[in-house]
Parts: sequence; C-alpha cells; structure tokens
Amino acid sequence: MCLTGKQLIGSSYASPGNLTFQAVNPETGAALEPLFYEGTSQDVDRAVALAEKAFDTCRATDNRKRGEFLETIATELLTIEGALVDRAMQETGLPEARLVGELGRTVNQLKLFAQLVKDGSYVEARIDRAFPDRLPVPKPDIRQILIALGPVAVFGASNFPLAFSVAGGDTAAALAAGCPVVVKGHPAHPGTSELAGRAIRNAVMKCAMPEGTFSLIQGRSQDLGAVLVLHSHIKAVAFTGSLAGGRALFDLAASRPEPIPVYAEMGSVNPVFLLPQALQEHGDSLAKGVVESVTLGAGQFCTSPGLLFAIKGPALENFVQKAEELLAKKPPGLMLHRGIREKFEQGIERLKDIHGVVRVGGNTSQETGCFVSPVLLQTDAKVFFENTRIGEEVFGPSAVVVGCDSKEEMMTAAQNLQGQLTATVHGRDLELEDYAELFRVLERRVGRVLVGGFPTGVEVCDSMNHGGPYPATTDSRSTSVGTAAIKRFLRPVCYQNFPQAMLPEPLKNKNEHNLWRLVDGTLTRDDV
Repeated sequence: MCLTGKQLIGSSYASPGNLTFQAVNPETGAALEPLFYEGTSQDVDRAVALAEKAFDTCRATDNRKRGEFLETIATELLTIEGALVDRAMQETGLPEARLVGELGRTVNQLKLFAQLVKDGSYVEARIDRAFPDRLPVPKPDIRQILIALGPVAVFGASNFPLAFSVAGGDTAAALAAGCPVVVKGHPAHPGTSELAGRAIRNAVMKCAMPEGTFSLIQGRSQDLGAVLVLHSHIKAVAFTGSLAGGRALFDLAASRPEPIPVYAEMGSVNPVFLLPQALQEHGDSLAKGVVESVTLGAGQFCTSPGLLFAIKGPALENFVQKAEELLAKKPPGLMLHRGIREKFEQGIERLKDIHGVVRVGGNTSQETGCFVSPVLLQTDAKVFFENTRIGEEVFGPSAVVVGCDSKEEMMTAAQNLQGQLTATVHGRDLELEDYAELFRVLERRVGRVLVGGFPTGVEVCDSMNHGGPYPATTDSRSTSVGTAAIKRFLRPVCYQNFPQAMLPEPLKNKNEHNLWRLVDGTLTRDDV
C-alpha cells in the first residue's frame, strides 16, 4: 500500500510543507521510504477548524450510528492488516506476533466502545422529579446527562504503535463520546500512523460522518504538538509517554486563557512486594516470573516492574542469584528507537552512580544500534529512602531489588512510593492477611493492585483502571483503558424545569431506548 507522507486533514491530503523526516528501522538503522512532510501550524488550524465545525453533528449522531462507525473503523483496520503489521514491524522492530496481537486488541477495544455506545446508558441519565408542594420551598424538576466535551487532541504513543496510537484507545473513547479527534502521530512510526489514519478516514466516509470527525498531523517538532494543545477549539488532550512530555503538555494546557484537562499517562515503576513466606516457598518461580515480566518487549511497557521489595535473608539472596542466572541467558532486546535506548542507558548510569546501588545481574557487554541488555540492580531500604531517583522510572528492561530489614521497613518503603499505575503483592493466604495494612497503603498510591501474577498485561474490559496518582498520570480519577475511559471526554449538563419536548432523549419520561437511569435515587429502566 503506497504511502503519501502527507497530513490527513479531514477528507483531503494537506499540501506538503518545506521540512521532511523519515522513519528509521531500529534493527538495521536504515531510513525507510517515503519522506514524510512536517506538519505546520496552518495544518493544525485547518484540522481543528474542521473538528469544531463537525462537533455539533458528531455529538448529535444517533448512538447506533456512532457504534457502527466504531465497528467500521475496526473492519477497515482488519482489511489492511498485512500492510499495517508489515510497516509497523519495519518502524518499531516489534515481532509480527506481538503486532498481530496488538491489532486484535485495537479492534476489540473499538468494538467494546461500540457496544457501550449502542447501549446508551453511558450518558448516566439522572432524573429528580419536581415536588411542588415541598415546604418551605418547592422542589424543581432537575435532570442531568453527560454530553461530549468538544474536539480532542490525541498524541500517539511510541511503545504501542496500534493500541495506543492513531486508532488506539484514546481515539476510540473520544469518538465514542461524540468528540472529533485530531491526532498528533508519533514520529517514530509515521507510516503505521498514516495507514491507520486512512482506515479511520475511510470509515468516516462510509458512515457519512462529518469531514472533520478525524484528522492526522505528523511531524517531529515539539512545537507542532504545542500549537495543537494551545488551539482554542481543543477541549481535552490525551497522551501516553514520558513524564517530561506529559508534564510539558499539562503545563501548556494550564497556561491557556481557558485551561483544559490533559489526560497524560506517564512514568511508573510498578513495585512488586515479595512477602517472606512466598519468597521462601516459591523463590525460583518468582525469579522466573520477574525476569520474564521485566524483559517482556525489552521492558517497553508502562506496567513493567521496576522496583522489587523483600525482607533481607537467605530467601532473598537465593532469589537474586536465580534472577541473575536467568537474566544472563536473556538475549539483548531491541528498543523502539535510538532515543529510547539512549535514555535507558542514561537512567541505568544514574542509578549506578548512587552509593549503595550495585549491579547484580544482566549481560555487561556493550550492545550496538538500538539493542540493550537487561539489568538487575540491588540496594537496601535506607539507600532507597535517601535517594528519590531510585523510585523514578527507567523505561526499559531493568529493575532494582530493595532489601528491607523488617516488615515495618517494607511498610515505610511503600509509604514513600510516588504515584504508580500498579503494585503487585506476592504472599501466601494467611501472610496476605498479616500484611493487610500494606494494601491500605498501596490503595492510596496506585491505580491497580494485584495479588500474584505480574502487571505487564492490561485487560481491556469494563472494570479495568489504567491510571494512578501523579506522576503515573495527571488525573488519578481517570483511566486510559476500559470503557470508563469515555468519561474523560464527557461533561455533565443539568436541565431544570424543561418541557418534555425540549429535553434530550435520555431524559424524557418515556424511556424509548430502555436505558438505565437514576430516577429519584433508584436505578431503573422504567418510564417516569
């Protein structure tokens, strides 16, 4: 499938600018054809103007039609599966099986949002009927629903070129809410982005959605993203990436005359707590699980475990020795691009420079290109308390083992954690009960708590929460995975004493679409 290298603005390709860039194969270092044109502020203005023009039509679109639109995007993506996966392999170095699975996830989350929208209850209709005889003052008729927020800017992620990029979960949630989307594609995989963007554009045309429902802007310049965030018609931003990148967008959005929400999913070290009995009885299997989780995808998952807490003793020593043996057998992993590889090496060097942090596992040979070897470091809780850098994310295949002198010191370590996406606890049944206070501490610091297993799989479902307190995200009340993600792009509107004919359909007395509604405090599908 031929790539144009141009911007996709509504139904047209943007005229080329003067600056160009190319994708690079991280495995070979070879530049990939074609040249891609750097987007301009004029491109952003055109895309956002179209999105603003389309907004009222998008938000008023029948739920069934909007659901069918999302399903059509999924179908269009599957139609180009071969070309899409092949290009993503070239631009990211990720294996075919991983990308086929990621495309399946992308398609499934589009279908999940389609189902949510078709049901219609996501608007969370609330009805409090009037009580004119109430004393001392009458009670008015008050009704509320959630409505679409406005045009949304989505920034594609580097580590998930499909599921968290152009047609990923942020785009799916915003479109499901009735918000037009302008995507800033990640410059590391512009060909993948264009192919996915064209699939969405095809769905827009096939479903007769307004032209400005979707646009894709490409470019390497950070200024381009800033122009998009600062545009007065953009009403929310979704981002997955580094703490520095997410915080920069957050600060920009807050500096606007009209500040807007930024839903940025950023850094996390996803601590794992290995309780004494579990470590004593299952040390070898835990070591294997940790190594597999840390090295999965060369550690380029936002839920990769980067901190391991355990109480000092022979069981911990055996665990570290086993992990070291397993890591030594692991081949170098391919990072997504040279910039990520360089930041990983810099992060490891910063950790090694801390007095009391030692490297205990991983191949020490110097890798070339975008390849890196996994790294295991070790320290103790006192060093951890004195050096906040140990608790900062190093994106890639590494973890730090923190030895604690006692249960109390482990609890203090948990209390010293920054906000995280996940925390995992391994322990026997009675042991877990003995550490009940640990879970109460973790609830305040993470978005998802696991008992057993490892956090590097994020299930796309109604009950998933993929978020957490800062710096894991900029808004701990939201998730970027699962159907609850739609709430990021909705806002409540209340209608007081409205005539029936003027009310939005979900708030009328007659419940035509059989929605779940909160009527006078009772959840029901009955007519009012």
